[in-house]
Amino acid sequence: MRIALGLVAAGALLLPMPPAGAATAFKVTSNAYAAGATMPHALSYNGYGCTGDNASPDLHWSGAPVGTRSFALAMWDPDAPHPGGWWHWVAFDIPASARGLSSSAGDPKKSLVPSGAVQATNDFKSTGYDGPCPPVGDKPHRYVLTLYALNLARVAHAGPATTGPELQSRIKGHVLASAVLIGRFGR
Repeated sequence: MRIALGLVAAGALLLPMPPAGAATAFKVTSNAYAAGATMPHALSYNGYGCTGDNASPDLHWSGAPVGTRSFALAMWDPDAPHPGGWWHWVAFDIPASARGLSSSAGDPKKSLVPSGAVQATNDFKSTGYDGPCPPVGDKPHRYVLTLYALNLARVAHAGPATTGPELQSRIKGHVLASAVLIGRFGR
């Protein structure tokens, strides 16, 4: 809860917080990195001087609240020297039956997301996942991956061109719970 409150205070998430006991059991984890830890080089972008594999992390979640009809996710860098931060991954309409995503599921060419899921537009102006690539010399940036449990089977008026801020606007009022996994990366 402390992490979520800090993000609200920073202005990152303007969605209403779920009731106190509702979100405590909902969590998202990855085998690639622990919460608050440095993300491995393989997850970083390949371009703009970065030399990673641009592989999205594997994700595993549990404890979704009753009434969850789909999931959405977004990975955002609040430390980016860009107004509003930088959106690295936007996906939604992930079926409620899903309990995770495999490594590299963020690559739309690999078709590793569940049927019906939509990968949308990030701030690199591409679809799917594009990893960390902060400016050389910056302190390590935080990469906030948020998984949303939604009471919608499909996000209305959304498609591959939907951006992170647009997704947040479209799911407002439909978030049953959210789970956050923060990784760090610098160069």
